[in-house]
Amino acid sequence: LACSHHLCAFPVNCNELCVWNTATAQPLYLPGHHYSISALSFGSKINPLLVCSASHERVIVWNLDECTQKVQEGFTPRGIVIGTLLGMVLHIRFSPDDQQVAVCAGNQIYMLSAKNKALLAELGGHLAPVTAAEFCTWEKSMLISVSEDRTFKARKMVWDYSTSQLIYQSGIITPFPFLSLLIDEENKQIITGCAEGQLWIFSLISDHNYRCIAHIDLKKEQEKFCNKVWKSGKEIGEGQNNSKLCKTDNMRREGSVEASLPILLIEHCDFFVCFHNEENMYSSLNTSYFWIGTSTGLLIINLANFELEAFLSYRECSFGKDYSDLSIRIARSCALARKAANRKVLCLISSMFEDMIAVLEVNLAALVRTQQSDFLPCGNEKNLSVIASSYFFPYLTNHYFRVTECKLNYFATGVKSTVKDKPLVFHNKIKSSGYTAAPRMTMFYPNTNLKKKEVSKWKTSFKCKNKEYPLESYPPIKYEKEISVTCKPTPIFCIQYSGDGELLACGLADKSVLIFNSDLTDVRHVFSGHDGAVNSVGWSHDKKWLVSASEDRTLRIWSVCSKGPALILGKENFHKTVSFAQFYFIDTFILLCCGPEFHLLSFHLDTTKDDLKRYKQRSVCKLVQKFPMTSTMEITSLSAVNEFYSYIVLTAGSNRALEVFDLNAGCSTAVIQEAHVRSIHQICQNKGSSFSTQQPEAYNLFMTTAAGDGIKLWDLRTLR
Repeated sequence: LACSHHLCAFPVNCNELCVWNTATAQPLYLPGHHYSISALSFGSKINPLLVCSASHERVIVWNLDECTQKVQEGFTPRGIVIGTLLGMVLHIRFSPDDQQVAVCAGNQIYMLSAKNKALLAELGGHLAPVTAAEFCTWEKSMLISVSEDRTFKARKMVWDYSTSQLIYQSGIITPFPFLSLLIDEENKQIITGCAEGQLWIFSLISDHNYRCIAHIDLKKEQEKFCNKVWKSGKEIGEGQNNSKLCKTDNMRREGSVEASLPILLIEHCDFFVCFHNEENMYSSLNTSYFWIGTSTGLLIINLANFELEAFLSYRECSFGKDYSDLSIRIARSCALARKAANRKVLCLISSMFEDMIAVLEVNLAALVRTQQSDFLPCGNEKNLSVIASSYFFPYLTNHYFRVTECKLNYFATGVKSTVKDKPLVFHNKIKSSGYTAAPRMTMFYPNTNLKKKEVSKWKTSFKCKNKEYPLESYPPIKYEKEISVTCKPTPIFCIQYSGDGELLACGLADKSVLIFNSDLTDVRHVFSGHDGAVNSVGWSHDKKWLVSASEDRTLRIWSVCSKGPALILGKENFHKTVSFAQFYFIDTFILLCCGPEFHLLSFHLDTTKDDLKRYKQRSVCKLVQKFPMTSTMEITSLSAVNEFYSYIVLTAGSNRALEVFDLNAGCSTAVIQEAHVRSIHQICQNKGSSFSTQQPEAYNLFMTTAAGDGIKLWDLRTLR
């Protein structure tokens, strides 16, 4: 089968070619083959539009304009026979300039001239039938091919000598034969599909040496997508059918058989053209998309995150619309038009078990909108933002300590004041304690009543203290210096720069914390006192304090100006090891991870000593609230901004999920299941100041997560 714009090409009566115009509903019959047609392909150019058909005994190129004119004049249309007796042809492809045709027959690839019967080159090397071949558009002499021998080859053609030069030959990649191939010109990648629903993506950039970029299991992606739509409560064919979405393969009926998912076709998707004025709905996803044609349905894959965007099943109990008129349930082959016409994509499928072909016009915008409207923010909906909803200013210096009272899920902040000795006075009326009042619906109330002069002075001093990384500079890649932190080999478990980049803190396995100058020229401080390896270190915003967490189930806050700890939280406060700790909300709180939950603590630090009670710490700390993460055994990573006021806390669990908490509402706002194949061990955000020369909205729109399967970049506005 083959599609191009509004034209469909398919065999009729096995050996006769039919080109059907969907706009005029007029078929054009092109006889010329004596055996069954096994491969079809349209040319790359529109004027003239060529189509090539291949059978066991001949390969013919047809000029559709000339053939149409011949039929109108009453003559039998004729094509140009460019090859004969090549064997069973599985695939044919025109070169970008329509001057050559690559014919995949058996283990060989025959390069034929599209103008006359001339064999330009015969390419071997594959050990099994070649199933697909594609020309590289930005380098016309390069040809990529895949085969049932489970490998792919890259060749550079030398037309003057009618030969080719093998550039790259892969090893055996998958246990199943490759069936389809696509070259992504925009990203310079090749995308291959095998007979068991596996996608493999390789880079064609010269420095990458054809390395594998991604491996996608379509069965798992389809199952995740269907479960996500099912959980959103979407119904099929709203207004037409009230049946619920099925929960994919893991919810199959008893006695059903799990079939393979052969990838028959990979094609570019004209995604944004189909949306026209609706593309702002996906403005944050500035990426390319492609179609995947399988034996059971059509899928759309986002090339940026390798996730499923939409799924169209051939069965009646499919997503979106109920195709009751479509009797094909399992496809033998399929074809898709690369360009959309009238916001619709032309699709051609043939049945596996019957002599039947179906033509579909897929409204891509309606399909995606129906399946994703419940879990994709669009239009004027309020998106998630790491920046606090109001433009906050810092507290005054004498407001550093805030007494926190916890009531239900809400807490309010106040100011500690100094009370002088005064005579005792009795009042007739006593103000209510507030227990009968409604609970507060907002958790944080920073002081925003600063005068303009004070604010401008604070901004000026803030910009002077922080050094901005020069945008014109390259990333630091040059090796500068190396030092040994201890006399004997000791693992370093954690490391963190201070906010201004002048100091570096390290947590070691020997239970100590070291502070270096950023150029590693001198050890500023050595803190000891933990009884276990130090898991985490974190700087305060003002660079005066350092928080550390250890395997001994304790948390300590150290003063950079003194050697002893200013605050110690012992084992009785935590039921499990504290794996991570940091200052939060510009040093107002402390966040720490303990097992499957994280704690929010308020604190007051006092390093003064009483001669009579010199061993009693005067610093105090109080638990505000615990936030459990959904369905996980342990929080593996946590990220929150301390450089400016932000309500958002990001967590990752051992269940491979990401969860977003809004501490202003005191609850979880979003959960991303199976964000990675393996557990996430690091979450990173852009923690630049919201008082930078740029707008605060330019910060923290993205985060990165790292796991054993790779690194992902996420858009925090859409959580994709």
